[in-house]
Amino acid sequence: MAASQANGAAPVDFRTEPSQYKHWKLSIDGAVATLAMDVREDGGLRPGYELKLNSYDLGVDIELHDAVQRLRFEHPEVRSVVITSAKERIFCAGANIRMLNQSAHGWKVNFCKFTNETRNGIEEATAESKQTYIAAVNGPCAGGGYELALAADYILMADDGNTSVSLPEVPLLAVLPGTGGLTRLVDKRMVRRDRADFFCTIEEGIKGKRAVDWRLVDEIVPRTRLADEVRARAESFAAKSDRPAGAKGIALTPLARKIEGDRVSYAHVEARIDRDKGIAEITIAGPKDAPPASAEAIQAQGDQFWSLALARELDDLILHLRTNEETVGMWVFRTHGAAELVTAYDAALEQHKAHWLVREIRLFLKRTLKRIDVSSRSIFALIEPGSCFTGTLLELALAADRSYMLDGRMEGDNRPPATLRMTPMNFGPYPMSNGLSRIASRNLDNPAHVDELKNLVGNDLDAQAADEAGLVTFTPDDIDWEDEVRIAIEERAAYSPDALTGMEASLRFGGPETMETKIFGRLTAWQNWIFQRPNAVGDQGALKLYGTGQRAAYDRKRV
Repeated sequence: MAASQANGAAPVDFRTEPSQYKHWKLSIDGAVATLAMDVREDGGLRPGYELKLNSYDLGVDIELHDAVQRLRFEHPEVRSVVITSAKERIFCAGANIRMLNQSAHGWKVNFCKFTNETRNGIEEATAESKQTYIAAVNGPCAGGGYELALAADYILMADDGNTSVSLPEVPLLAVLPGTGGLTRLVDKRMVRRDRADFFCTIEEGIKGKRAVDWRLVDEIVPRTRLADEVRARAESFAAKSDRPAGAKGIALTPLARKIEGDRVSYAHVEARIDRDKGIAEITIAGPKDAPPASAEAIQAQGDQFWSLALARELDDLILHLRTNEETVGMWVFRTHGAAELVTAYDAALEQHKAHWLVREIRLFLKRTLKRIDVSSRSIFALIEPGSCFTGTLLELALAADRSYMLDGRMEGDNRPPATLRMTPMNFGPYPMSNGLSRIASRNLDNPAHVDELKNLVGNDLDAQAADEAGLVTFTPDDIDWEDEVRIAIEERAAYSPDALTGMEASLRFGGPETMETKIFGRLTAWQNWIFQRPNAVGDQGALKLYGTGQRAAYDRKRV
């Protein structure tokens, strides 16, 4: 039984579509789309709290994530997106406090992680998809509400004496503004440190001219002119986009998934779960047929095009396992299929990368692989005869904490020995949060080796060659394979998940620091810690006492 089912709650389903939305209204007018937040108070994902003042829980963010995806794939004509509120006199009060108060620690941290991933997707849509997001703040905008606005490229705020922006989590709740809020404030909007210090320690927020002067928003507009000015800015941004105005989008059809006991299966992805051992064995099936010959033919296949179907299925599985199988702490990746076909699909992604849809497919694969990187799970890859760790699928092995490649083949197995194959997709299209490819991240000590590896693109590398190239961790032969792999997995599963989470997060992002690595590193370390401290969640903690009129009793020790 899934972890979420074990405590009596139904599993969280990340699959949705606009006709099922409870909390967002999506409208499209030419090149401009509007996402209006209209949170239904009684529409919480779990019972026990009301989503007042456009406060949100995971269910609200699931819909937002879906809307952002659909705008990219289903609406190529949309060149700018306005995020605003459909309610009078409130933009968003942020994450629902009573939801956080009653949630388990892991739920709170994963909620913050998914929220930040969704906002990263908004920022990527602006930067890479040329679909610029604008926040129209038409009422008080607090905490996670302001974090949502921060994800946009441009913020307009009503200048009406009532509307303000704030990050009040520290004074009110003794927690951080989702981690991403603080980081975006100083890294993205480049708010001066002393001003940010003041801003993050007041409850009432900042409004009017000071909000503009301090770079908290880009522009203030009288409420009577806000709608017209927002439309003008949206059209101005839209005019600079390269998205094809006359193109037709593709439908993201309902994702077929079966959950049967310990098995979760899709068309190309399957997970078998051993909850006693805390292990999920995830197998990816390569394509069965050659890819279409043209970008138009790729678009005709729509979401059945293998690369896109794989991204959708793997993304959904990751979210399902992270949320509903929280005690399954180890993911073991396998693949099977023909390297030649995976290579052909990668070649199609490279050949037609200028096409709007192919660009979106590549970006979706990048986001999905990043989601693996920041998941608090140990990840191993097993490379055996019949596998197809090639190009895009090789990224799974490169993302793993360790990889084991069988040297030769097992007795009685007539299949050729396992090989790896690199394609151009391994050298840039799928950067990690640190901005480097996974191959570059493996070679921080010798960047020149990355260029040497490019000379091996298209070659089938056996275990010895893959080891010499630095692409795998261990290469046991048939005598040692079963015992070495079994012992490694059992040992990993026996370690403290807390220690492993901190270790993995520290080791996965060597090299340059970026806004994203800061967000997820701080989420893993600081928010993970603060969400367990009595000052926040103890009986006399600020999060527990919020709304009661009582003051929190703080342990004053700094360390």
